Amino acid sequence: MSKTVLATILALAAFCPFNIAEGAKDSPNFIVFLTDDQGWGDLGCYGHPIIKSPNLDKFASEGLRLTQCYAACSVCSPSRSAILTGRTPYRNGVWRWIPGGSIYHLRDSEITITSLLKKRGYETCHAGKWHLNGKFNSDDQPQPDDHGYDHWLATQNNAAPNHMNPTNYVRNREEVGRMEGPSAVIAASEAIHWLKGRKDSKTPFFITVWTHEPHLPIESAHQYMKHYSDIEDEGIRQHHGNITQLDDAFGKLMAAVDEMGYRDNTFVFFTSDNGPEGNGTKGRTRGSTGGLRGRKRATHEGGIRVPGIVRWPGKIKAGSVSETPVIGSDIFPTICDVLDIPLPDDRTIDGTTLLPLFSGNAIQREQPLYWRNHLAPAEYRVGMRIGDWKIVGSDNLTSFELYNIKEDWQETTDVAGEFPDKFAELREALIRHDAAVLAEGPGWWKLDGQSKRANRKSAEPPAREDPTGAFDVVLGTSMSKTDFGYLMSPESEGLAFQKLDRPIKDRATIRLKYRSAQKNGVTRNGALVLASTPTNGASFKIGTAIGMNQHVAFAGGWGNVGNAGSKRAAFAPDDTFEIAVSLDLSKRTGSAEINGTTLSFSLPPDLKSIEYVGFYAKDTSTEFSVPVIE
Repeated sequence: MSKTVLATILALAAFCPFNIAEGAKDSPNFIVFLTDDQGWGDLGCYGHPIIKSPNLDKFASEGLRLTQCYAACSVCSPSRSAILTGRTPYRNGVWRWIPGGSIYHLRDSEITITSLLKKRGYETCHAGKWHLNGKFNSDDQPQPDDHGYDHWLATQNNAAPNHMNPTNYVRNREEVGRMEGPSAVIAASEAIHWLKGRKDSKTPFFITVWTHEPHLPIESAHQYMKHYSDIEDEGIRQHHGNITQLDDAFGKLMAAVDEMGYRDNTFVFFTSDNGPEGNGTKGRTRGSTGGLRGRKRATHEGGIRVPGIVRWPGKIKAGSVSETPVIGSDIFPTICDVLDIPLPDDRTIDGTTLLPLFSGNAIQREQPLYWRNHLAPAEYRVGMRIGDWKIVGSDNLTSFELYNIKEDWQETTDVAGEFPDKFAELREALIRHDAAVLAEGPGWWKLDGQSKRANRKSAEPPAREDPTGAFDVVLGTSMSKTDFGYLMSPESEGLAFQKLDRPIKDRATIRLKYRSAQKNGVTRNGALVLASTPTNGASFKIGTAIGMNQHVAFAGGWGNVGNAGSKRAAFAPDDTFEIAVSLDLSKRTGSAEINGTTLSFSLPPDLKSIEYVGFYAKDTSTEFSVPVIE
């Protein structure tokens, strides 16, 4: 054989898949372990005084703990899409959490890190929650295997009926049926089984384990709750047990990695998809933000800042800590940089490589940290961070707040007035960046945005007796007389209506006082209620979301809070609020003066006359004075 022919054969062979796979055998392995609704403060290594998380605490001592790690969104599906694509959710199309059966999905036009690794000869596995399509396990939308996974065990959204013995897992497009044990342990065990069963143990792998824990419906195995047996509140025992449950699942996976000799050549990234659910004071949603403002769905830090720990022996210093802001979108370009894979040049990649950070150097960003969530309060729906500065804007980018996160990590003080030049700079940058993001994405958000949220279905509380004799209709609450007027103590959403002798059909002013009767806790609120029909869904509320630091107007139940108007204000939790509501039904408009702050709003079209006036509160005790109508 001539030297020319031999050289040609060798050159061609260099490009064949066999040789790419062979060359990949020295490449590092990757594991991304993602939890669901775990708050920034929900681990021992992040300062929680009670939660037992021995495996993750040990893991933090072996790697790099990120104190300013962010999810790409404050709800689940969008954060997941950013991890796989390196692109902010409104660009990649997964702009919202995905309801079952909906049109929304991670499109096959998106380039996932899994698909890139497959081309490099990697074997790939996903176990746990998927939540990147509405039509799960259907040919109508891409499934995990369409995005590069060789093997997968997944659910569309939550484990059903809860985290114990789930019945809705699907493995490689085949329904599995009931599986015994905690969901997180099932997911980790699936990854371990797959890893041990591979034909060639030297082929590099990429694994994503995405737990359902601690998302609702929370259910923890007894063995994990026993650590909290001295806590009387069952909700706390269940939540904290759920964190210990996922911690044990993580520990089992890491132990298997060690046992099989993969530890030294495996890059592991642990994080969460968003902040904790609920208000943190009742039920099983007891997650901790570690003192940050806001929770799941919020653009403030508590909704988006999450635990983040990375281990890569020999490349990352054990026990190190970094305050550098990073985001889930950074995982994609970091893996590409490790393997010298060129980033796609036909689309914007929002993340950046973290390799310089691992060696103690600064990282460089072309795109700022950016968030948009349609479920956040309308006044705080968009956010951007550049350096220590963070700007939060309303949905239509007409109102803004500015924070210096280094100096004010709890976002207590809007410093826009104190730093006008910086405020103007970031406001212009946010408006420009937001427009570019929305223009690049598929525009699905236009089909299902604010208009749908305004009509969100409201639960109807059960009828209750009124021992005071002052109300014609009482729903979901007890009522009692006080020196102030009346005390409302609702089970969830509570309403009390008085039928007017003469309905309001044109103009009127209604005056009222209210104050929180809670002695502790963040959830405090109270509102005046107007209605033609005395129901939750058909009534209109104007009042104060005390725990959210804003005055609000909304139609229907609490799920629509602020949909007719909201205004941030400064007040103390135990303040007494005096409200004067001016109405003009002929023009469908109104305004409320609340302790010197004016809130304007539009009345719903079906509120043609007001026949009932009353009170509203949710999950909190509130006192109201007798309303005066002028």
